[in-house]
Formats: sequence, structure tokens, C-alpha cells
Amino acid sequence: MAERLLVRALNGGESTKIVTLNGKKMTKMPSALKNLSGLRALHLENNLIPKVCSEIRALTQLTTLNLGNNLLEEVPEEMKYLTSLERLHLFGNRINRFAPGACDGLRNLILLNLNHNQLTSIPEEISRLKNLMYLSINHNWITSIPRELCFLEKLSELQLNYNRLTCIPEEIKFMHKLQKLFLIRNNIEVLPERFCDLINLRVLNIAGNIIRIFPPGFRDLKLREFYCEENPLFLKQPVRAAIKEDVWSLQEITSRFIMNQLEANNPFLMQAIEGYPEVKNTLSKGRECAICGKLFLTTWMECVEFVSPSKNWKTSRNLHHVPLRVLICSFKCFNQRGSNLFGIAKVQSK
Repeated sequence: MAERLLVRALNGGESTKIVTLNGKKMTKMPSALKNLSGLRALHLENNLIPKVCSEIRALTQLTTLNLGNNLLEEVPEEMKYLTSLERLHLFGNRINRFAPGACDGLRNLILLNLNHNQLTSIPEEISRLKNLMYLSINHNWITSIPRELCFLEKLSELQLNYNRLTCIPEEIKFMHKLQKLFLIRNNIEVLPERFCDLINLRVLNIAGNIIRIFPPGFRDLKLREFYCEENPLFLKQPVRAAIKEDVWSLQEITSRFIMNQLEANNPFLMQAIEGYPEVKNTLSKGRECAICGKLFLTTWMECVEFVSPSKNWKTSRNLHHVPLRVLICSFKCFNQRGSNLFGIAKVQSK
């Protein structure tokens, strides 16, 4: 049946550029495809196809392939032969894995749609899709974002809605071209500090996660749209802190002195520390106090500052304040805080 349907579609002979066989209840791909080396677009969505035929490797000029709503269980190895492919639609299948080598030849792929499948992970080989600009893996079972995904330098839009993500890797800072990020309905608790390096991000939707607070540089993002409804964001609830003396360890006192001297370009310390890589690594973890601006090593108090969202942002309804994470170096600085900055109460385990 598949062969007859294809022959019927080939009125243009070998010059045929587009074949559309949607919703024909096909159970396999027609082997006659091997005779259409000049084919540019193949649409086979809404059928019953469980695997890709080997003859597809002849379609080296194919730029669009749509196999959405079929019965595929993997992103097949045959994809690597489609070296001209730019758009690949595999939504609505049963895909739970990538076959080895499936990404190898897809150097021209711009768009990949894997919505509504059964993937639990994204393979490291995704990094081979060097020209990928649009990646959509909504409604799967993804639990983590591999760091390799963050090295797709041309990626402009990433959709991972309705998955099982719990965190975002620090390497997301490398996605300099990212403009749209959708993470709706996951289990994400925090955004990493380097998330704020996404200087070209314009649309962010993190609705339906478990985020309470945002990193300090979040206010500097040049967003146009920001949606965060159904997250347990911190509200303006001040915390009383008992008056006490600041007591620091000898390591903390020494670290603070050295870090602030290095910040002031003390030539003696700058030269001396080069001989102690372990010390240099420890000091690199220093943070800047939000009140006095001095560097410190051990977090004295985690606070939250409430800022108004930018007037340039289109935001969720009733979003009046954005809670930002703030670190303070001492009780003395805590007493000098502004009216919109509060200490975060620690929940004591019983």
C-alpha cells in the first residue's frame, strides 16, 4: 500500500521535491524513496510507522522530514545520512533513546522537535548539532540538562516544558545566543548565578516550578517577557535577628584580609599567591557583601531583597516584586540594610 501511495504522489517523476503522505495508516515507509534523491521535503506524520527504512539514506538533499505522530521508539541511526536536513519533526512518537551515531551527520539541522515522547535524558551527542537554533523537547521525562547541550552556540530557543528537571547547569552561561527559554512545569528549585550571563535572553517562562528566590544579577537581564506564576516565591515577611557579636574563624579573618588586599591590587600578595594554587582556588569562592562591598568567604547571612520588575518586562499577573538572593558579610552590615532587604529564616529540623 505504501508503494502505491508513493507512486500516486510522484506525478512529477524524479523532479518531485515534496512528498506528503499524512494520515494514510501506513505501517512502513515506502522503499521507492531511494529513487527520489532530489527530494527536499517528506511529510509522513499521523501514520503507524514503527521504524525508518534504510532507503532513506539516499535522500541526501532532503531539508525537511516530518515523522510526527507515528510509532518510532528511537531517533534512528539513518538520520546521520541526511546531511542536508534542516528541520526534523519527531513529535508524538514513543521515542526513549537516540541510536548511536544518529546526530553524526546532522551538521545542517536548524530545528529539532521531540515533543510528546518518552525520553528520560538528552544524550551528550546533542553537542554535534552545531547549527541547531530551535530545540523543543516538551512533555517528556527529562530529569537533567547535560552540560553538552549548553555548548550549542547557535541555539536561540529551548523548550523543555513538562519534564522532570530539578536544576539547571552552570554551563548555561555559554548559551550566548539564547533568546527564548521555556521551562514550564518542572521541579526546578534555583537558577544558577551564571544564569544571569544570558545577555540575549528576551523571553523566560518558568511557571509551575518550586523557585523561591532569584540570583542577584537577575534584575540586569534584558527580558521582554517573564512568567513565573505558581512558584512559591518569597514574600515580604521580615525576620527578627538576635543582636550578637560577629565571631569569625581565623581562616575567615585571614581570607577576608587577603581577598580584599588582592582586590586592591596589592603587588606582594598578588605575586605570592601564585605559588599556592589550593589557596588561590579557595579564595576564588569569595563573595561580595551587598552592603559594604567587601569580600568574604563564609556566608554570614543569606538575605532576600525585593525589587520591582523592570517596566520593560511583560510579566505574570500580580507580580509586584522579584525576590533576589543577597549575601551579607556581618551583623553590622545587616543592621545597615535597606527597607526592602530581609533575612531568610532557617527552618530548624525537629
